[in-house]
Amino acid sequence: MRRREFFTLFTGAMAWPLATRGEQSGRLPTIGVLWHASNEQEEAPYLGAFRQGLNDLGYVESKSFVLENRFAAERYERFNKLAAELVRLNVDVLVAVTRPAALAAEGATNTIPVVFILVPDPVASKLIDSLARPGRNITGVSQIALDLISKRLQLLKETVTDLSSVAVLVNPNDPGDARRYSEEVRAAAASLNVATHAVEAGTPEAIDVAFSAIARDRSGGVIVTNDPMYFNERVRIGELGISRRVPVISFSRAMAVSGSLMSYGADVPALFRRGAALAIQILRGAKPADLPVELPTKFELIINLKTARILGSQIPPTLLVRADEVIE
Repeated sequence: MRRREFFTLFTGAMAWPLATRGEQSGRLPTIGVLWHASNEQEEAPYLGAFRQGLNDLGYVESKSFVLENRFAAERYERFNKLAAELVRLNVDVLVAVTRPAALAAEGATNTIPVVFILVPDPVASKLIDSLARPGRNITGVSQIALDLISKRLQLLKETVTDLSSVAVLVNPNDPGDARRYSEEVRAAAASLNVATHAVEAGTPEAIDVAFSAIARDRSGGVIVTNDPMYFNERVRIGELGISRRVPVISFSRAMAVSGSLMSYGADVPALFRRGAALAIQILRGAKPADLPVELPTKFELIINLKTARILGSQIPPTLLVRADEVIE
């Protein structure tokens, strides 16, 4: 069974009409979205969920609003340029997907409302003042990714009982998150008597090199940190984990479906639907400063038994009972 419950810190009335600069000037309101990947096809699972969230509230693209998508193509130097481009379009809401996009949006405008999605720690990133009262012109949805690293390590340890060393796959192109992920897993590993080391991969090709090093070092498992590029390369990561005979735990159901041994994390499409709801609240007149950041409280544990059989991993029955989904 897949659980999609989501706790919303803010519950607002959803019945009033849109009240935007666009409507006042006779044009449809415009939602600008700054994405991490290269195109709509790569972002399809999330873009589809975002559009569904808008549709669920009765808003249809090209009839109720205009959607302006911009894609950074996993090139960090493009975020600032594309954020500025959306600001020049005078969008009514700017939706920023991932931390680099949110930081670029924050730097591009202090007047246009910003909704971020998939920012692990927005307070530490100095995007907001607090979760309850973000302040300024920005709010959003966090997947609290940093808090889940220790849980993924525990699950891996429960599966590989003799686990003594773990590699943590991090993206050096986002050094702030890479450092925080490494620190978090190191702290969790200390109590489990597991050695950890960070392995960097900032491009799809570097993932192959990273897994070769992981296999050479005889790491007992791999924790894949929350990074959009890793999500896009989920098939590659699944195949490398199997070919290198190393169990991989990732952050997304789609990654477990693509071959990772396990995944543990929030229901990511649900986060995008909630991000769409926040954008609509703002178009209806709400101020981002008054809209608390939303957090997931239900998380999915997905286990790929097919991968387990190939790796020769024995999944404990107690873990299988706790799983939200078991892929046969």
